[in-house]
Amino acid sequence: MSNVLMGYLNKRMKEEDFIKKNNSTTAGPVITISREVGCNGIKLAKLIASRLNSHNKSSNWEVLSKEIYHQSALELNLESDEIRRVFKQSEKYAFDEILKAFSNKNFKSEQRIIKTVVDIVRNSCIDGYSIIVGRAGHIIAGDIEKSFHLKLIAPLNYRVQTIQDNNGLNREESVKFINKVEKERIIFRKAIHQEKLNEELFDLTINRNSFNNDDIVDIIVYAINKKGIL
Repeated sequence: MSNVLMGYLNKRMKEEDFIKKNNSTTAGPVITISREVGCNGIKLAKLIASRLNSHNKSSNWEVLSKEIYHQSALELNLESDEIRRVFKQSEKYAFDEILKAFSNKNFKSEQRIIKTVVDIVRNSCIDGYSIIVGRAGHIIAGDIEKSFHLKLIAPLNYRVQTIQDNNGLNREESVKFINKVEKERIIFRKAIHQEKLNEELFDLTINRNSFNNDDIVDIIVYAINKKGIL
């Protein structure tokens, strides 16, 4: 009887912890950054984290982007490239190719891979003090009250120049790279939550070409304080 009771209590505690952890009013704070290709979103995110941490020594803001794939790969016992491939396929995900990539023992369904990535993003948002760059963070954390959703845009010439500087490509190669990555990001968002693609809302949209990095960080920190997510 005692074991049955303990089992019941443990189950209830886990359920209550799940409810508490997924309560959008107690989650966060979290910042999400959606960006056009070539806007140097990760660089800006690190500057924002540094500024916020310098203002409050007890906070520890972290930037997460590709790290989400690495963590998902560890949980699924896969390679990070295999996680990425699921989100880079055509909208049907070419599952025959994915199936060939794994032995039967290690094969993971596309639904499980997507759910793992979403869960890791969601848990990071709930735990708080995370700046999520890309990975559909603004969709996954859209219901969290203590959240701030930023979108970075820039003229094509600005973005092409950024890609050329960062990757050593010529202009034609840079334009092809931008188009390729933008298409992959659309596929990723569709995989995460297709029905919400027309409801992508942001607290602030900034043209990277209009301000320097310090000015943009000033604007974002001001907006974050005004929204009161801290």
